[in-house]
Amino acid sequence: MIKRGFDIFLAITFLLLSAPLMLVIIILLKARLGSPIFFKQQRPGLHGKPFYVYKFRTMTDERDKHGRLLPDEKRITTLGSFLRRLSFDELPQLWNVVKGELSLVGPRPLLMEYMELYTPEQARRHEVRPGITGWAQVNGRNTITWEEKFELDVWYVDNRSFWLDIKILWRTVIKVFKSEGVNQQGQATMEPFKGTKSKQKEKGI
Repeated sequence: MIKRGFDIFLAITFLLLSAPLMLVIIILLKARLGSPIFFKQQRPGLHGKPFYVYKFRTMTDERDKHGRLLPDEKRITTLGSFLRRLSFDELPQLWNVVKGELSLVGPRPLLMEYMELYTPEQARRHEVRPGITGWAQVNGRNTITWEEKFELDVWYVDNRSFWLDIKILWRTVIKVFKSEGVNQQGQATMEPFKGTKSKQKEKGI
């Protein structure tokens, strides 16, 4: 209850304080990318229950001659890179926090198709509400492996506390200002998760 109350208070406060900034971002995105302004995608929430996460759009819809979307690194715009570097693209997720779908701190909600790729231990990351930032984000973000990221997520599940959340939020602010860990080398963000070796063996990959 304390965590939920803290989430609501800070999310509403940040929404009010960042309203002028978000208005500027909306105007710039409308002028440079057109509609839609927001990126909407279904993600797994607490206990894997699906919900829609919202972000500011950072990429074009450019496709190849076969109608397939180009790789992320070719579609991301200069404005989009700037928004990602400062994590401004994440601001709309504060509304997800108010709605109770996200927490300020928790394992990041990933893609729905990853659900069947997790080992039982990795799937424990869904025992808590996902977050805008988390223990993995302040300990490498997109520069560590998927396995390392999931280990950090599960560690958070087992060791979560109000003071740990405060520590993560403070370290997140520092990471944002330093623009650390935004991209994996050679990727716009991070390469897709294909499952751990043991899980790939089960599926014959």
